[in-house]
Amino acid sequence: MKAICLKPLFALSFCATAVALSGCGSDTETPAEAGESAAPAAAGISYKEFADAVHAVMMADRTVYARHVVTRLKSQNSPVTPSEYWQDEEHKIPLPAQMFRMGTELVNESEDAGFTYSLKSKWPLNSQNKATTDVEIEGLDYVAAKKGENYYGEETLGDKNYFVAVYPDAAVAQACWECHNSHANRGDNYPDFAEGDVMGGVIVRVPMK
Repeated sequence: MKAICLKPLFALSFCATAVALSGCGSDTETPAEAGESAAPAAAGISYKEFADAVHAVMMADRTVYARHVVTRLKSQNSPVTPSEYWQDEEHKIPLPAQMFRMGTELVNESEDAGFTYSLKSKWPLNSQNKATTDVEIEGLDYVAAKKGENYYGEETLGDKNYFVAVYPDAAVAQACWECHNSHANRGDNYPDFAEGDVMGGVIVRVPMK
């Protein structure tokens, strides 16, 4: 597999993310192992390393917002609270998932970012977060079934090839799972989430050259 150039793409991608917020010897390669053998070129890194790096930054930002802003405000009974309808209400701030989505939109609109990302789920409360490609569906099934593991694959959309990484999106703050468990859009078969449960997946897509 080809490596991705470290400069300027890697630096630009990290800037875009920051501004937005936030085997056992088997001969058969499993989905989670795809891309493991992609050796970086002298002046670059592999697609997998690139995806892992930007994912680490965005999830750190999201976790900080959920734990130290949203959950803290709720525990203090602050007049400022998170709300799904924060744009139409006073003294409200976005939910963690909404904050994350606003970041994805900024990065996805940037021609210089060199990657896109999204938050999707097998149980989307918002139809916009539903998986739409075979690789997304397979990746979400994989991370839900194999806790703690990531999924790596490739897909072709139109006339372009992409490296696709799917990371489990786990409940990291009480505000997250309480919101999902009480949401009006949840269906009859919607699971009850608790701390650490995989609620969906973060999908990072990098064009391959």
